[in-house]
Amino acid sequence: MTTTQSTTVPTAAPSAPAVGHRIQNAVIKYGFIFVTVTLFAYFAISEPSFRDSATLLDTLRYVSVAAVLGLGVTLTMAVGGMDMSVGAVAGLGVTVAAKTMVTYNQVGTVAILAVVAAGVLAGLLNALLIVVLKIPDMLATLGTMFVIQGTKLVLVDGQSITPGMTQSDGTTAPGRFTEGFLRIDRGTFLGVPGSVLIFGALTVVAWVFLARTPLGARAVRDRRQPRGLAAGTALGAVLIRIITTGLTIEGLPYYTQDVVEGAVLILALVFSFTLSERRTA
Repeated sequence: MTTTQSTTVPTAAPSAPAVGHRIQNAVIKYGFIFVTVTLFAYFAISEPSFRDSATLLDTLRYVSVAAVLGLGVTLTMAVGGMDMSVGAVAGLGVTVAAKTMVTYNQVGTVAILAVVAAGVLAGLLNALLIVVLKIPDMLATLGTMFVIQGTKLVLVDGQSITPGMTQSDGTTAPGRFTEGFLRIDRGTFLGVPGSVLIFGALTVVAWVFLARTPLGARAVRDRRQPRGLAAGTALGAVLIRIITTGLTIEGLPYYTQDVVEGAVLILALVFSFTLSERRTA
C-alpha cells in the first residue's frame, strides 16, 4: 500500500520591490493628508491658542470662499480644462449682490438670484467661446476674466458699494445688506458658521458627482487626475489656511509666510502629481 504525503509549499515573503511599491502607493494616497495633519499637530502643540475652537472655526470660515471657488476649478480640471475667470466671476457676484440690495433696495433672496443669473451668463459666455468658437479654454477664460472685471467696475461706476453711500447722480443709496443675507456668513448652526456648512455640502455634492456618477467617474478616469477630486481640493484649501493661521499666531513676518506656504504646497503637490505620474507611467 502506498501512502501519499501532502507537501506544504511555503509562502514566499514579499519581495523588496513589492514592499517598496506598496510604500510608494501609500505615500501617493495619503501623503497630502499626512502633510496637513502633521502641520495641524505641530501648530496645535506649539501654540495653545491654535487649539481654541473659535480659532478653528474661523480658519474654516475664512477658507470656505476659496474652497468653493476651488471646487469649481476642480470640475473644469476633471474634464481637462482650466478656467482663469473664476476669481473675476466671484468678484462680479459680490458686486451684483451689493448693488441689488443697496442700490435697488431688494431683499437677500433677490440678490442671490441675481448673483446666480450673473454666474450663469458668465458661464454661457465661456461656453460660447470654448465650445462653439473653439478657442482654447485658458485663452478664452483669460479674456473673459478681463471683460468681467471691467463689467464689475462699470456696474458701480468704479465705486465701492456701502449702505448710505452717495451715488453718481447725487442721491443716497436707499438699501442695505439684509440680516438674512449677512447670516449666510455670520450666522451659525449648532456653533458651525453657515459658510462652512455650505462649503461642506458643496464638497459632498462635487465628490458624489465625480466619484459616484458615471459621467464624473469617466471624466476623472479619462484625464488621469487622481487628486483632482473634491476632497483633495477641500483639503488643499484647508492646508493653506492652517499654514497662514499658524504662522500668524507664531508671529512670523507676513513677508516670509508666502515662502513657507509655497514650499509646503509644492511638497503636497509632489505627493499628489509627480509621484502619481511615476506610478502610472
